[in-house]
Amino acid sequence: MAFAIQITIDSTNPHAQADWWAETLDWIVEPTDQAFVDRMLEAGYARPDELLQHGGTRVWKAGAAICRAEDVGRKGRQRILFQPVPEAKSTKNRVHVDINLDGEDKDALRASLEARSARFIHAGSQGPHTWYTMADPEGNEFCLG
Repeated sequence: MAFAIQITIDSTNPHAQADWWAETLDWIVEPTDQAFVDRMLEAGYARPDELLQHGGTRVWKAGAAICRAEDVGRKGRQRILFQPVPEAKSTKNRVHVDINLDGEDKDALRASLEARSARFIHAGSQGPHTWYTMADPEGNEFCLG
């Protein structure tokens, strides 16, 4: 049986994290259906305090998700969800994202990510494989290889 996978990442600012990761992976932040928001508010299933303004539109405070542009709205899409938590990251991740570069320049990507608030942690290697371990703006580790 095949399953769709959603990876969920705790965030102090899920909308900023979704924006950062969408740009990093060349994915998009899944759009919020404003008509659906209106229907949920009118029916009493949602309250105005469950929303916030981000990027000029109303979004759910409960988080933001990203996916490939061609998968928006497709059932069973692979996605990453950023959900709010009150505390900042405090220990090493037990799970992390690996970005496989497929021939892209690892040093150039590292520099561009550092310019966008990522942090270099260390370089690693195993046999012929090399990678950089980095941290996103909230400190979540990921690897470029």
